[in-house]
Amino acid sequence: MKHSEINFKIQLDDQNIPEQISWSATDNPNEGIEETKAILVATWDPYHKGTLTLPLWTKDMEVLDMKRFFIEVLGTISDASAQATGDEEFAKEVDSVCRKLSLNLKKEIETLNKQQ
Repeated sequence: MKHSEINFKIQLDDQNIPEQISWSATDNPNEGIEETKAILVATWDPYHKGTLTLPLWTKDMEVLDMKRFFIEVLGTISDASAQATGDEEFAKEVDSVCRKLSLNLKKEIETLNKQQ
């Protein structure tokens, strides 16, 4: 039986705010530790029927990048939910939210660019 491992290392400041996040995985095609600005890990607890999430981001991650990160996470949820459940209607609803948020973010970026 094959085993795979994913590891996260979080460097915290004095107030326990992430300064640096790195990860490594046995199946990472890039090999070695990779740096990132944000992670979102979610696990399902079958006993309590609930989700445990661990959202972390570094203090230097830009707000617009954070918004894009969350939109892309939702997009992944849309795709994964269709594949896992076969419920295309649910996936379309999640995708619709992603499209709306993407348009809002695009407008926000355009407004910021005009102000500069």
